[in-house]
Amino acid sequence: MARRRKRKSKRRQEGRKILEHIPQFSLESGDEKPVTAARKYIQAFKILPPALLLVRRNEHTTDRYFWAEKGLFGAQYVEENHFLFPSLRCSSEELEVAHSS
Repeated sequence: MARRRKRKSKRRQEGRKILEHIPQFSLESGDEKPVTAARKYIQAFKILPPALLLVRRNEHTTDRYFWAEKGLFGAQYVEENHFLFPSLRCSSEELEVAHSS
């Protein structure tokens, strides 16, 4: 049986390209929930927004979070709604300038 091709949202693809240019931090969640591990990591290392946190839950699953001025968000939400985040706006403008020149 043929699998249907999943439709890729242009808005989400744009957001993903923008997030590629933001500092990334990888960590293990250990015994804590991934969100708690991300929050503790941010606090311990005094990470400034914007930042992308890749929290490894187990050998198969990695959760992605975006650290913004407004708080911690799921990366997928941020990809789809990147225009709502002022810290990403300047990044997207820089990307447009780089592509146009």
